Amino acid sequence: MSDTTYSVPTVAEMIAKGEQPEILFWVGCAGSYDERAQKITVAFSKILHHVGIKFAILGTEESCTGDPARRAGNEFLFQMQAMSNIQVLNGYNITKIVTACPHCFNTLKNEYPDLGGNYEVIHHTVLLQELIDQGRIKMTDGNHFKGKKITYHDSCYIGRSNGIYEAPRKVLEQLDADLVEMKRCKAKGLCCGAGGAQMFKEDEPGEKRINQERIEEAIETKANVVASACPFCMTMLMDGVKTKGKEEEIENLDLAEIVAKANDL
Repeated sequence: MSDTTYSVPTVAEMIAKGEQPEILFWVGCAGSYDERAQKITVAFSKILHHVGIKFAILGTEESCTGDPARRAGNEFLFQMQAMSNIQVLNGYNITKIVTACPHCFNTLKNEYPDLGGNYEVIHHTVLLQELIDQGRIKMTDGNHFKGKKITYHDSCYIGRSNGIYEAPRKVLEQLDADLVEMKRCKAKGLCCGAGGAQMFKEDEPGEKRINQERIEEAIETKANVVASACPFCMTMLMDGVKTKGKEEEIENLDLAEIVAKANDL
């Protein structure tokens, strides 16, 4: 990967120069604070920079969308967090948002309009597919994915909740690799176990953790790479891989990281 560094401007910095971003990159809590998810943020930022999209982030003005609060039943906290974000976004006249987190995507796209936040919200897998279709990204993959088997895990919040199944698969089909499906995929995909605020609490008693069952399905495909498009899913899948002692055999990568690697970014 290239070590080229550059700074990502905040919306405030861009507007201070008399400019308006073409698109706002909503980073999300995981992409900001989780060490593994930060790599997804960096990879996607490199792609946006590479294709020349004029983008910015909110920086310290970005707060949690409120998704975990609402899923956990704290509607009051959700509305407080949402209204605060909407005030910031509307204050900057933001119209188009992209995010690499399906939880942020679903909340911004489907739940913010009820509170006065109306934006065009895009999940990064959809934008990546559009950029490939437009010829702005060419998957000039060398040897990293050549001859490998890749399986894709459907995130609940972009899959069943928003019907996004083909975009990530079309991106992966551009690679010199074999795309193999798990037994449960697309509309019948199995949750990673983190949704509905489960990420932040202990498991209920049961025979097996959901992420372990999911990674067993991935192992059955004999895939070398488990591709995902959600930082929550990535955490759960990585834990499953470690539980099974398969760290040397299975790599877990986000779609943005796969595209960045294939373009040597």
